[in-house]
Amino acid sequence: METKNYQDLKKEVWDTGICSGCGACVAVCPADALCFGTPGHETCPVNTGYCKSASDQVACGACYYACPRTTEGPVEIIGPSLQITSAKAGFEVPHRQSGGAVTALLVNALEEGMIDAVVTISEDRWTMKPSSVVITSTGELIFQAGSRYNWWVPLLSALKTAVVQKKYQRIAVVGVPCVVQALQKIRESDLDLLRPYRNAIRLVIGLFCTESFDYHVLMEKTLKGKYGVETWQIEKMDVKGKLEVTMKDGSTLVVPLPELEDAIRPGCRYCRDLTSVYADISAGAVGSPRGETTLIIRNHTGEIFVRSAEKSGRLITGGEVDLAAIEKLGRIKQSRPGHP
Repeated sequence: METKNYQDLKKEVWDTGICSGCGACVAVCPADALCFGTPGHETCPVNTGYCKSASDQVACGACYYACPRTTEGPVEIIGPSLQITSAKAGFEVPHRQSGGAVTALLVNALEEGMIDAVVTISEDRWTMKPSSVVITSTGELIFQAGSRYNWWVPLLSALKTAVVQKKYQRIAVVGVPCVVQALQKIRESDLDLLRPYRNAIRLVIGLFCTESFDYHVLMEKTLKGKYGVETWQIEKMDVKGKLEVTMKDGSTLVVPLPELEDAIRPGCRYCRDLTSVYADISAGAVGSPRGETTLIIRNHTGEIFVRSAEKSGRLITGGEVDLAAIEKLGRIKQSRPGHP
């Protein structure tokens, strides 16, 4: 079978506008030949001019076979589950978005030695600008709780740092559906170049996601350019049928979703996965009471991590979940225009 390379990825994914921007191809490229370009113009990665396969005829294909867009994604809304419950952290988590359950799971996993690193999103508290990071301390995890996952960032680009540079062997990754789909491709692949990543990924926590927003478009063009809002004035933002911006002075700005269209990542329009169906554990605010997190425990791996956190008291579970609310939002996402 002929091995695919970045040229095939470019033709099938980048040039067709369906790139999710997850960063998987950047992470697994053994030549470090893929990267994202100028901030604000990052619709897809670019090649630096070299490719093992295209340039030297050395079989590779890592970027192509790690990409979540080279095959069809899941179409289920809820997906497989062993248990669906609402949950919250058993300790104080400042800045948490909902119940702090994801932070509680990760803190417990680090404390119990079940993982040695977390690939996740960090957020500058002053500018709200996101970045992908590798975290190894519980204090930093708690500090970064509430970082906004609906900001776009090539999260998996940090996976190379964790696996290749830092040599971590028990990694948890927290990401939105496209990230989870890429990790599923890596986990299922028999490609030797993907083996180090496959072996190092111990836990995948997937987040509910309707779309991701480009930081520069939303913050610079919309909030600052149109409404005169500076990032340092913002306390928090929530997207629930509209963008609600709560200011540090207690006032609120409401921005209708149609005004955010330009800020939505183009590849998001291709995704039909609301609940990160391929994760070990999925988490989101939809379906649970205010102040709690919906957890979908999908397999035995996810169950082990949840039970451990329950036993330590770091995670409290047991509340009812409104599955109809999740299904409704999932159908809305799936009804949007598809492939460009």
